[in-house]
Amino acid sequence: MTIMQTAPAIGERTTLQGAGRLYAVLGGLYLAQGIPTYLLLVALPPLMRESGASRTAIGLFSLLMLPLVLKFAIAPLVDRWALWPNLGHRRGWVVPTQLLVSAGIASMALFEPDQAGALFAIGICITLLSSVQDIATDGYAVRHLTGRTRPVGNAVQAGSVALGVIVGGTLTLVLFHKIGWQPTILLVAGLSLLPLVAAIWMQDRVEQSPDATPPKQASRKRASLIGFFRRPHAWMILAFALTYRASEGLVRGMEGAYLVDSKVPTAWIGYLSGAAAATAGLLGAVIAALIIRKAGLTATLILLGGLRSLCFLAFALNAFGIWPGVAVAMSASAAQTLIRYMELVAIYSFFMASSSDDQPGTDFTILSCAELVVYLIGTSIAGYLADQFGYATLFSSATVISVLGIGVSAWMLQRIKARPTPALSGA
Repeated sequence: MTIMQTAPAIGERTTLQGAGRLYAVLGGLYLAQGIPTYLLLVALPPLMRESGASRTAIGLFSLLMLPLVLKFAIAPLVDRWALWPNLGHRRGWVVPTQLLVSAGIASMALFEPDQAGALFAIGICITLLSSVQDIATDGYAVRHLTGRTRPVGNAVQAGSVALGVIVGGTLTLVLFHKIGWQPTILLVAGLSLLPLVAAIWMQDRVEQSPDATPPKQASRKRASLIGFFRRPHAWMILAFALTYRASEGLVRGMEGAYLVDSKVPTAWIGYLSGAAAATAGLLGAVIAALIIRKAGLTATLILLGGLRSLCFLAFALNAFGIWPGVAVAMSASAAQTLIRYMELVAIYSFFMASSSDDQPGTDFTILSCAELVVYLIGTSIAGYLADQFGYATLFSSATVISVLGIGVSAWMLQRIKARPTPALSGA
């Protein structure tokens, strides 16, 4: 066995047909992650409540996010070793974890939707497995996407997230009321297996650990968390991940509650957060990829941050009564959803460009976890701030933080651009 080369020797890097195959593989892999995630976090809570589960029990399901936040701790292990070496390095993690995830979803059919304890235990197992799969998939994407293919690849990634909302969230809610709990869960379990077809086309091989390679042949460093911080601009790149979208959780955490309090019918809210949101996600991913191709990654990040700030300002003006009306609130919500998916494409492109080829899964996971932690902090305190100071103050504060964050992010991006790391030089 030989160590995987960093040069673009793989066909996916060199031909249009190979690029198309790579996009299809990434679409399948990211969809495989999205289905169980949105089943647990979007569809399951309302189904449990409708079946009689307590609000306290349902609230504990937010803890299912913990594996997604803490997965950086095991990322180096996924970068170093293959779970199933005969399948290749990344595929050796993706295939067995997805099989177990689908089995976990199917096992939910053994319990009723009001049995919170059993479903929570299964849910934790599923999110742990999905987190491991996510690390392997991100590492595969970083290794195979180039500066030319990265915008489209990240658009596919964000679009697959949107499809995950449809299949795991919206479709589950619809089917539950038509065919019942057990048939719905078993069908979703089956659908979660379909994206595994993409693994057939993965151009993968076992990446031997440097520890087992003679010194003259070893070209990779041992994957580790500290390895990320030894790289140029690592702290500044991490600071960007912590600040760029620091304001979003404040708004997203109270967006649904604000629409309800603004007398928006719940059916309309469901439409916005379901099929319409997913459609906006698909459209936003395509638009973002085109903008990155035309204007560049830095300009795109700054542009989208400015547009996001305008959406927050619209919420604030609506809450103050300066720009009143249900139509304004719903338009701001729809626009924010579109911009959010566009931002995902841009920020994933930046994270991947900032990740090293030595430990791609580890580097990308550290940055994505940092961004998620700040988002969760915002959502967790948004309700308290709204109760204490009102929606208008909450949204105004988010607008100010967003503008300041974009200013700081622009400065950091210029500093990083002035002295690019090897990974960023081709972004």
